[in-house]
Amino acid sequence: MAASAYDDIPGTTVFDAKHSRAGYHLNMFCMSLMKAENRKAFKANEVDYLKRFPMTDDQRAAVLERDFNRMIELGGNIYYLAKIGATDGHAFQYVAASMTGMTQEQYAQMMLNGGRDIEGNRSKAEWAKKNG
Repeated sequence: MAASAYDDIPGTTVFDAKHSRAGYHLNMFCMSLMKAENRKAFKANEVDYLKRFPMTDDQRAAVLERDFNRMIELGGNIYYLAKIGATDGHAFQYVAASMTGMTQEQYAQMMLNGGRDIEGNRSKAEWAKKNG
């Protein structure tokens, strides 16, 4: 996807029109998981179920690996992706923690402590300039 002004924010992917178009089928797969019969079919054979949706191979791989960060890069919307976590029996906090490399408990404590430190997380260009 082409660069935009907000691409400079570390660890942030803005769900814009380009991401929406790229992730349409991935997000429609996620929405299908709202129905119990679809969750059951997906859990019974994930590979076959994903074939119902014209996603890219990268999107399918990210789903199978439960790589939520990659799914977001490929156009996934976190509110839709949360349905995968719920299908797996996980709370949204678990999904968010997995995206940070933390345990659910560590993530919860970080959020209770006010979130991530802003220092070093404002701008990739500023960080590179400061740290060479």
